[in-house]
Amino acid sequence: MSSFAPTGNASARAAEPIQNNGFWPTIDPAEFRDVRRLDGTVTPPRVQDALLTAMATVNRVLRDWQARQIDAGHQQVQDVTPPSWQPPGIYLALYRRAVYATAHAAIVEAYRDYDATASTRDRGDQQEQAGESYRRDASWAISEILDRPHVTVELI
Repeated sequence: MSSFAPTGNASARAAEPIQNNGFWPTIDPAEFRDVRRLDGTVTPPRVQDALLTAMATVNRVLRDWQARQIDAGHQQVQDVTPPSWQPPGIYLALYRRAVYATAHAAIVEAYRDYDATASTRDRGDQQEQAGESYRRDASWAISEILDRPHVTVELI
């Protein structure tokens, strides 16, 4: 016999979409939860904060690219034509990936201190590694938008 054990609060999916700067898309916390498989233990205010902060970070990193696109006559990211080897809508998908991964990393790192007993210390270490993995995913998505390699190596 199986049983159902609910987690978190029932209103966790009720957060309103977060408006962006007009060039980049509005970010929907419910979509973020679905894509990143976050349950109700992550509260709506925490999701809202993580997404807004991630949007600010990614927007700052991409500000020069955005300015070049606007100067070229593209008012929204959907108007930018990708290179012939990329599928349509790739910039929008990469932007969302960068924002979602950055926000997810912040959430994972914040929840590490949620239960720091000896029995969960190993899980905390795994979450720290997951946070770094999410930040790498965000960095790679941004590199794709900027048409740069994923790794920069300099000889000293």
